[in-house]
Amino acid sequence: MIELGLSRITRLVQQSPLTWKAIHIAGTNGKGSISAYLSHLLAAGGVRCGRFTSPHLIDRWDCITIGEQVVQESLFRQIEARVKLRDEALGIGASEFELLTATAFEIFNHERVDIGVVEVGMGGRLDATNVLNEVLVSVIAKIGLDHQSLLGDTIEEITREKAGILKSGVPCVIDSTNLPAVIRTVDDRIKELKIDAVYTRPDAPESHSPSLARLFATLDLQPHQRANMSCAVSALKLALAQYRPEVDVDALVPRLSDVVWPGRLQNIVLKPLAAREEPALLDGAHNTQSAEVLGEYVDRKLRPQGTGVTWVIAASRGKDITTLFHPIIKAGDRVAVTAFGSVDGMPWVKATDTEEVASCVRSIPGIGQIQVFGDDIVAAINWACREANGNPLVIAGSLYLVSDVLRHLRGAQKQT
Repeated sequence: MIELGLSRITRLVQQSPLTWKAIHIAGTNGKGSISAYLSHLLAAGGVRCGRFTSPHLIDRWDCITIGEQVVQESLFRQIEARVKLRDEALGIGASEFELLTATAFEIFNHERVDIGVVEVGMGGRLDATNVLNEVLVSVIAKIGLDHQSLLGDTIEEITREKAGILKSGVPCVIDSTNLPAVIRTVDDRIKELKIDAVYTRPDAPESHSPSLARLFATLDLQPHQRANMSCAVSALKLALAQYRPEVDVDALVPRLSDVVWPGRLQNIVLKPLAAREEPALLDGAHNTQSAEVLGEYVDRKLRPQGTGVTWVIAASRGKDITTLFHPIIKAGDRVAVTAFGSVDGMPWVKATDTEEVASCVRSIPGIGQIQVFGDDIVAAINWACREANGNPLVIAGSLYLVSDVLRHLRGAQKQT
């Protein structure tokens, strides 16, 4: 069960004051990528950096990194146990995410990080991460309709919740590629707080950094990647101007080309999990905005081959699967429908019934063969590999599906 609110997390963390500064990031899409870019650039600049993102990818502790390395499992479990004991002793009744947030923050203390890059879990105003009070810069990434049952029915209501991370006296960076309604709503909050704001211009990267303009000229980037990089560079400049003004941000920007964010337009080799030599595309697109990004990439990069695309898909319960899958799956495509398993530390997350997903996909005009595999992800992948026969294969629909695929692949690799 998801329980928003700050009263429990406040009691949980007040026993150990935070010893580091934060960069706080909210949004519907792009939060993880911006976090990864910032963490990488901070580490490259010699700043001891922690990063906390959600959900985890494979193991529960891999959502916490120190200096670009996943925190050691032993340290994670040691501090998590301490946090849980405190929760029980004080009778707080913290949620799983609140316990995880407190654990991440105390690990940052233990590891003596200078700056923690922290991604909001859900929303912003009442998210556990909003207990942060030593924030160097706040970032509002791309906002769309998601989690309406908790955040509001309209884009304006959702934006107000996410803009709840903005704080008096703390400068902010706003992704200017957001919808006009989002920009207007964020503007209102910025004016109310009387804070400085930078609106990114991915179409004019030189306004953020000469190095960023040169990087955009040399790399084949998707529009959302340009927007996220622009946010990261602007946020880094604001943060380091306060904390480490001697660091030359422009000299660090070329390092952005080294960043790999797993599960986002990721090309992976499925062997030895499946008998396929060619890479498959693995993407955690799980809402309308991220599906649009994936669909544009598939249409531009994979469909020109003229062979159709084979898909392995799953979705989280509660998602609008029609707006998720109908724009990206086309006539002639073949689809394997599966379901991810239980999510460690997130018992409320469930997969949409596979027959419901299959029924949704069958309504796509001209759709090719559809096969349902229940929760047997490995069987779904192997069927898809045979159907694709070396042609484009995409695995998408949920970050939890991405997690399970990577977990199965790791297990297969260990057995070889």
